[in-house]
Amino acid sequence: MYAVFASGGKQHRVEVGNLIDIEKLDADVGESVTFPSVLAVVDDDGQLQAGSPYLENTAVTGEVVQQARTKKTIVFKSKRRKGYKRKLGHRQSFTRVKITAIGAVEEESDGS
Repeated sequence: MYAVFASGGKQHRVEVGNLIDIEKLDADVGESVTFPSVLAVVDDDGQLQAGSPYLENTAVTGEVVQQARTKKTIVFKSKRRKGYKRKLGHRQSFTRVKITAIGAVEEESDGS
C-alpha cells in the first residue's frame, strides 16, 4: 500500500516505514505529525482511490526523526573582464519524517 500526499508545495509517494525529507515543519523530534492532504491511495490489491483534489477522511501519519539542514549550495556569480565576483552559500532546513500509518481518520463527534 502506498499513498501520495502534498506537503511544502511538493508531492511525496510514501509507504509505511519510509523515511522522507520534507520542508521544515514546526515539530520536535519524536513528535507525531499528520498530513491530511492525501491525493491518492493505492492498496495492496492495486485498487486506486484518487481525490479531487484530496481524499476526505484519509491521512498520512508520521513521526519526526530529525530536524536538519542540507549541505551548503554555493552560488557563484561573475562578470567577465569586469572584476565582479560574488560568492554566496545557502543551506535549506528540512525535516526527516518516518511514515507510521496510512489510512482513514476517525471522525470527531461534536458530543450530541
